[in-house]
Amino acid sequence: MSVALSFAGETFVPQPCGALFWPARGTLLLADLHLEKASFYGVHGQFLPPYDSIDTLTCLIDAVEATGATRVVCLGDSFHDTGGAARLPDGALAALRRLTHDLDWLWLTGNHDDGSAGVLGGRVAVEASVAGIALRHEAVAGDPTPEISGHFHPKLRLTLRGRRVVRRCFACTPTKLVLPAYGALTGGLDVADPVFARTLGRPLAAFVATPERLLRFPVSA
Repeated sequence: MSVALSFAGETFVPQPCGALFWPARGTLLLADLHLEKASFYGVHGQFLPPYDSIDTLTCLIDAVEATGATRVVCLGDSFHDTGGAARLPDGALAALRRLTHDLDWLWLTGNHDDGSAGVLGGRVAVEASVAGIALRHEAVAGDPTPEISGHFHPKLRLTLRGRRVVRRCFACTPTKLVLPAYGALTGGLDVADPVFARTLGRPLAAFVATPERLLRFPVSA
């Protein structure tokens, strides 16, 4: 398990896979699974390997087992589009139904999906509040309430010894924490992009979780 992060008076443990574990609540938070992205593109004539959903869910199952989480909160865009749940292949469908049956499961809606994931089990909401922390899909600029969200798919881009390195990261200010995209086929936005500072404020830092430690990188203007 990675090193803990203090946010809004609570202790969280960022996972290398991109999930965020909340030990005091037994809760695993994750954002932007974008399940069935490959089949969405396939319907529109662009063919991608059709294994993104099962790969993403396998990674999620591993994270649940590693952390011992009893609750999962998906922070929106769990499916790439509103018809994604209906396109799940049998293996991914069975795995997801087991997860929602065995765990206290909450789907938050995003800009790509709606409440259709609720047919797979679990509860559906637009946003939630736990211990005074807002859980939502997209950060609200200027809102002083501590919040955890997704949507922006933050990634850190560095040049180390002449080599370009790109890693998914957690974007964080004193009141806002944005999770990286969890899905196997999701891209990312450079955390140095002005949209992060404009939406989250400053000081802004990027955290990269490894199995041994949590690396912090200040993000300059």
